[in-house]
Amino acid sequence: MGEEASCDAVSLTEAGTNAKPVGKEVGREPAAAPAAAADPRLQGISDAIRVVPHFPKQGIMFNDITTLLLRPRVFKDAVDLFVERYRGMGIDAVAGIEARGFVFGPAIALAIGAKFIPLRKPRKLPGEVISEKYVLEYGTDCLEMRVGAIERSGERVLVIDDLVATGGTLCAAIRLLERAGADVVECACVIGLPKFKVPRCWIHN
Repeated sequence: MGEEASCDAVSLTEAGTNAKPVGKEVGREPAAAPAAAADPRLQGISDAIRVVPHFPKQGIMFNDITTLLLRPRVFKDAVDLFVERYRGMGIDAVAGIEARGFVFGPAIALAIGAKFIPLRKPRKLPGEVISEKYVLEYGTDCLEMRVGAIERSGERVLVIDDLVATGGTLCAAIRLLERAGADVVECACVIGLPKFKVPRCWIHN
């Protein structure tokens, strides 16, 4: 039996456009763009992201956020936009997906007074962990979280990553956190790739 695990996946920029943000619900059609579309900071963020053709393999247009990180004012703008959205929403924890979710997640967590939870690739965390596998285009991967990171049932969690494309990694993060008793409020990314159809996510009971 399956239960759909849906979660808004909000991105600051829609890659390849003029920095218009895109709001998506994982497993659903894109929602209307949020009111922040007119925010002048978005253009600077979009301009700071370098697109590298054919990396890491032929045919891939890689969106590189490291160029954004070299511009402190633009990096701060990206963090501030997330903080403005989530401050006051009662977020208990920010869960960052390895590795680029670790860049934005801790700064957002500190600013909104939440703890930070790293969701890591296999065999990177010491001690007891829980794991969630997910399917990639070629093979599978896995996310792990330390047992005890969610301290009480119903903790409100925000999931952070740099980019949403097919949504598979975000779906795995949602399932992992919900298995530990968390309430995943939203997923947030800097870059959205709307040309990909975001798949439905299922929790198997």
